[in-house]
Amino acid sequence: MRYGAVLAGVLALSGCTVPGMIVGAGATAGLGAAQERGIETAADDLSIQLEINRRLLAMDDKLFARVSTQVSEGRVLLTGVVDKPEERIEATRIAWGVNSVREVINEIRVAEGSSLTQAARDTAITAKLRAQIMQDSEVSAINYSIETVRGTIYLMGIAQNGTELTRVVNHARGISGVRNVISHVQLKNDPARMKSGAAKEG
Repeated sequence: MRYGAVLAGVLALSGCTVPGMIVGAGATAGLGAAQERGIETAADDLSIQLEINRRLLAMDDKLFARVSTQVSEGRVLLTGVVDKPEERIEATRIAWGVNSVREVINEIRVAEGSSLTQAARDTAITAKLRAQIMQDSEVSAINYSIETVRGTIYLMGIAQNGTELTRVVNHARGISGVRNVISHVQLKNDPARMKSGAAKEG
């Protein structure tokens, strides 16, 4: 029932049709099963992300539009650009207020909003890096989340080992227009991850 509730939340936010709902359910299940975190943890993470987004939207639609959220094993990464320091703090407060969140990494910047041109460049960078790591047979690309803000790439997820993570970072650094690469990726056998119980299905 929980997976059904999570899916319903996805549909409520995205306005999916019935055919899309069927495809989405299968895709979510398949993605979770393939990832290191497992289908149950993937569903938990999706539930957390939906709730954070719901609360951001309820608080301020502009804040919701400017803040991006990624969740991996209860670890929340917030990125984006806001106008005021208070908005950055508010987004952090909202994230911490959601059940099962065990860490909030706030990479939100306080500055003038990005231009449409910069946003397009960021989207292109993210797409290019995603394509590169998917084509790299030595990288389990499904375990990585990628977000690009003003030329800075933020990585999150689970790496099989340090060598794999280095390959991903090197791919990122080699893309034109990238100013910086910040990794919040955990290694599969990281003692901190194992201790948290997050790896029980990995």
